Amino acid sequence: MQEIEKTLADFINICAASLGIAEEMLAEPTVEGVAAVESTAAMESGAVLPLAYLIAEDAEVYADTAHSAISAISACTACRLCETRTLVVPGEGVENPLVMIIGEGPGADEDRTGRPFVGRAGQLLDKMIASIGLSREKNCFIANVVKCRPPGNRNPSQDEIDACFPYLQKQIVMLQPKIILCAGKISAQRLFDSSLGINAIRGSFSEYDTGIDGSAAIPLLATYHPSAVLRDESLKRPAWEDLKLLRSKLEEMGLDIGLL
Repeated sequence: MQEIEKTLADFINICAASLGIAEEMLAEPTVEGVAAVESTAAMESGAVLPLAYLIAEDAEVYADTAHSAISAISACTACRLCETRTLVVPGEGVENPLVMIIGEGPGADEDRTGRPFVGRAGQLLDKMIASIGLSREKNCFIANVVKCRPPGNRNPSQDEIDACFPYLQKQIVMLQPKIILCAGKISAQRLFDSSLGINAIRGSFSEYDTGIDGSAAIPLLATYHPSAVLRDESLKRPAWEDLKLLRSKLEEMGLDIGLL
């Protein structure tokens, strides 16, 4: 926890210095407060949806409730990850989000809880996006390229990514985010359809084509995975530059959200 607090404090300093605002404005919500959000209570209040839709071969079929959606995706056996998972991690957030954040795959905490980005990296992610007025409770949806934890937190293999990607594609179509933010190399390479590393992909917008006739392409941006930022302090400033670019794009689209 001390390491996370130090990383968050450094990140806040960078944000505050860049924006010319008091650090106190970026100090809430606390790490403890973010971590304390309970998925069940949030879902019952209608604020947070673990997964609002049933992902099926027929895109016209959708779930009446988030609970039935979870039941459906929990039955997936399309790849070997189903053999070792504890819980599937479909995603969490609001319908029609401003930003859909897509990571790589669940870790141990996510596998245990069924919620995305709730471990150390998730605590940092919540703080980072809060610095530009975003949160999973109000205006974001957070998911991963694969819905089940790869054993030992290894990177998902290409066949695992390919097996799970149709779920993510349909989530994107149904949620209709205004912008997609890829967190990490695995997500960025799949969504950008690129073999380049994250350093080459991040820093500028591309577009994600949903493949639906008459549907506009979605602005697509990549940044470092929060776990990478925790490991390497030199990534804090470029990660903040990516977030500023994201905020500027939202403003350009007439979606100025200010600061929480």
